Amino acid sequence: MKAVRIHEFGGPEVLKYEEIPDPELRKDQVLVRVRACALNHLDLWVRMGLPGVKLPHILGSDVAGEVVECGEYITDLKPDTRVLLAPMVFCNHCEQCNNGRQNFCPQFAVLGNGVDGGNCELIAVPRVNVIPIPDSLGFVEAASVPLVFLTAWHMLVGRARLRAGQTVLVLGAGSGVGSAAIQICKMLSAEVITTAGDEQKLAKARELGADHTIDHYKQKIADEVKRITNRRGVDIVFEHVGQATWKESVKSLKHGGTLVTCGATTGFQGDLDLRFLFSRQLSLLGSYMGAMGELEEVLKHVFAGKLKPVVDRTFPLSDTRAAHEYLAKSEQFGKVVVTP
Repeated sequence: MKAVRIHEFGGPEVLKYEEIPDPELRKDQVLVRVRACALNHLDLWVRMGLPGVKLPHILGSDVAGEVVECGEYITDLKPDTRVLLAPMVFCNHCEQCNNGRQNFCPQFAVLGNGVDGGNCELIAVPRVNVIPIPDSLGFVEAASVPLVFLTAWHMLVGRARLRAGQTVLVLGAGSGVGSAAIQICKMLSAEVITTAGDEQKLAKARELGADHTIDHYKQKIADEVKRITNRRGVDIVFEHVGQATWKESVKSLKHGGTLVTCGATTGFQGDLDLRFLFSRQLSLLGSYMGAMGELEEVLKHVFAGKLKPVVDRTFPLSDTRAAHEYLAKSEQFGKVVVTP
């Protein structure tokens, strides 16, 4: 089969489109023909070098395709079934997995990071990862769903306990996770303030339902939040940008507000005056992916058409290098997808 692999860490030039052997199917696995694989910033970080990645390595966390073959232990799936893959692996037998907290499993890893991913024509995965999709959902759209909608759902619902009527500041409306968060907030009857770097992205954010928008290159985020909320601040800040926005994010919180973060695309350091933290009784929460139950829950809303994947652009798998270069510019609104 054809695949894109890295044999060393570095820039987009290390991505190699090459012929490799088809995966060997275990008795407890499902072989899936990849029809689309969405990119995430995680792909850029893995490509540049993360601990524990064994080379050569196949990137790609978000996969949609068709069942080709099932191992002999699998009896409830048929060939040609249209599916997407849960973007994670876990042991499925430890205490955390048995309690439905797979993202706390000691063996938890993200597809395309700890194990080979979907930038290829065929992938073999455990049955638990394989989720049938309705005919109404195309492969490109399906591949744009799992990681970002699961991450956003876990952040807002699982961690921050979002309630109707609350006000949420969503950083980075143009990102996959940002565009998912806006939709989740609106579906759950929250007010949304969001940020982006140009008017075109801000307009698209408003189309998704954002109530207020901030150009983070031209306006101070916290000042605008205070103006919009009559100096009250927001209940929740949905943070994934990191160092570049951290101070403004913290300043945007109301007394007793919650900041939840899943990433740091602009840097890992976040300065914080602890007096500000305890005197305003703020909550700072970390969030990492989500559990299978949460994925199933958010997918129900996607399959019902209440939440919609946002696709910016597709590239052929053979042009994955160009897709990485495009994603690194942060000019997209929504997901960038490669198609074998």
